[in-house]
Amino acid sequence: MRDQSSATAHRTVTAGRASGLALGTLGVLAFSMSLPATRVAVQQLDPWFIAFGRAVGATLLAWAYLRITGAPRPTGDQWRRLSVVAIGVVVGFPLFTSLALLTQTSAHGAVVITVLPAMTAVFAVLRAGERPPPLFWVASAAGLLAVLGFLAASGAVHGKFSVADVFLLAAVLLCGLGYAEGGVLARELGGARTICWALLLSLPVTLPVTIVAAVAAPPRADAVTWSAFGYLTVVSMFLGFFAWYAGLARGGVAQVGQVQLAQPVLTLAWSALLLGEAVTPASIAAALVVLACVVLIQRTRTRPTLPADRARRTRVRRAVPTAPVRRADGADEAPSPVLR
Repeated sequence: MRDQSSATAHRTVTAGRASGLALGTLGVLAFSMSLPATRVAVQQLDPWFIAFGRAVGATLLAWAYLRITGAPRPTGDQWRRLSVVAIGVVVGFPLFTSLALLTQTSAHGAVVITVLPAMTAVFAVLRAGERPPPLFWVASAAGLLAVLGFLAASGAVHGKFSVADVFLLAAVLLCGLGYAEGGVLARELGGARTICWALLLSLPVTLPVTIVAAVAAPPRADAVTWSAFGYLTVVSMFLGFFAWYAGLARGGVAQVGQVQLAQPVLTLAWSALLLGEAVTPASIAAALVVLACVVLIQRTRTRPTLPADRARRTRVRRAVPTAPVRRADGADEAPSPVLR
């Protein structure tokens, strides 16, 4: 009976990891066009309007989704954790990438964003209580080096460290935090409701900033720019997170988060398809190396751990022997164990 239970549990875990990987890949595919779309949008629209306006538009979609599905309201603790998600992915990442791409290209941004999987893994350890094995870190580092090598060979790495790079690093830091916290919270709320509630929680901030930005610099743009803004609103800020957070919740934040290693390569692939840039043999080789690293990562096992306070509450009670008991007739009686 125990063997059957173990086999069933193993199949369940394997299926969860496979579905998590599939959903995470879908989310990365959706996010891979975010930087090119942002780069297009900031040419004619104010970066503050882009960052906060797309959140307001996504909030309207989130409100409709929550009303239609009749989602229950989060608890007090969940609201607190949703605020971390909101700061990371609703406000921080869109704002800092918009400011950075005013002066930098999306290809340059892809270089800095390459460290996002590693940052997500770090926050998975700090916030999600996950403990990836050494092989995980080796494969992650190999994938990171492969992407950086490809970007350097393709000419995407150029220029000196600038203020735009500071903005991009701030975006990566906040996004990694928002990904890890949202992935854990999605185990309780679901991926769709996690991003929807985070968007609604952000509305008191995003709406006033959007109005001020629109008044200060009235948005005027052509159809292409508005299409890019629409993509950022509907896909990057809304639908993409449905799949992404669900994938993190099912497959593990650290492991599924490493699928992002393919995002810089996908970003440049979109540039080739949409802008007519040539796809070199180096890009194909880098994609194969990254794919191999992602596969290796998915074959590792992450060891979950409990937070300290929760571990104390759920620790195993162990039997501690007591001193022998002296009976009335003078004989010693075996002690009864005390559970601690």
